[in-house]
Amino acid sequence: MSDVFEALIALASGFGTTFKHLFRRPITESYPEYKRPLPARSRARIILTRDPDGEERCVACYLCSAACPVSCISMQSTEREDGRRYAIWFRINFARCIYCGLCEEACPTSAIQLTPDYEFCERDILKMVAEKENLLVAHCGKDPEYNFYRYAGITTAGAGKGQHIKESNPVDVKSILP
Repeated sequence: MSDVFEALIALASGFGTTFKHLFRRPITESYPEYKRPLPARSRARIILTRDPDGEERCVACYLCSAACPVSCISMQSTEREDGRRYAIWFRINFARCIYCGLCEEACPTSAIQLTPDYEFCERDILKMVAEKENLLVAHCGKDPEYNFYRYAGITTAGAGKGQHIKESNPVDVKSILP
């Protein structure tokens, strides 16, 4: 008898919940007109940023493509006359990208950054492949003051060893031998 009583209580509880929601106004968001605010750390479209001097931040180190679990990033590197490395071409296949953010975390120069822009959809899958020209933006992104070549200690035409920010002069190894 108690099993039947418990079943009736459970049934009445379920019907009560349904009856309570039956007379409420529906919550409908008109998507194109109203866009729900996203969390601050939401990740969507990938961009390539520039350093404060206006140069490309990407040094084509291949760390982003190595960290990508679906292998949607590819590039080719070269070096300029002044010693700066850059990507001749940089390509991301957004049809394969899972927007995990591992490429952003792996990038030592803060070149790759994920933005909260999530509205991109195409009927043709080949239009989902983005080239460097489509990804490169004219601003510094989340790190407006960071310049890889000012901190990295890499010898370029702009600065030699020991001339970078927070870098000591090189030690002559022969001078410290016993």
